[in-house]
Amino acid sequence: MRASAKIFWILGVFFLIVAVAYGFVTGRYEPMGIEPVGFPALLALAGLGFMIAMVLTLTIRHNELDSSDDSDAEIAPNAGVQGSFSPYSWAPLWAAIGAALCFLGVAAGWWIFAFGIMFAIFGILSWVLEFSVGQHQH
Repeated sequence: MRASAKIFWILGVFFLIVAVAYGFVTGRYEPMGIEPVGFPALLALAGLGFMIAMVLTLTIRHNELDSSDDSDAEIAPNAGVQGSFSPYSWAPLWAAIGAALCFLGVAAGWWIFAFGIMFAIFGILSWVLEFSVGQHQH
């Protein structure tokens, strides 16, 4: 996890440097000023890199060393259950269909976007609430 944190710190700094250079070059040589899409996108990439790096750094401080941080570690400490997953869940399929229809709706027509929203809401709600009803309820 320490290596992942270092990688994201490096990526955040890299994208920040690239964003500043991109903003300077486009501001100087473009007739309309700083390019309005690329510069904020690069700043957002830098921010996302810094956010992930900060979360990983804070997680490292609050938890003991992971086996990925130990160069002499075995695979066995990470074996076993990694989380709780619902078997035979159809909810991710409905959420993915909703997302696909939303993206298609932006490109092809807003009426498709409305159907995508309906599918996405159904998929997300069923995914969140699938342990509250039915066979796998708690």
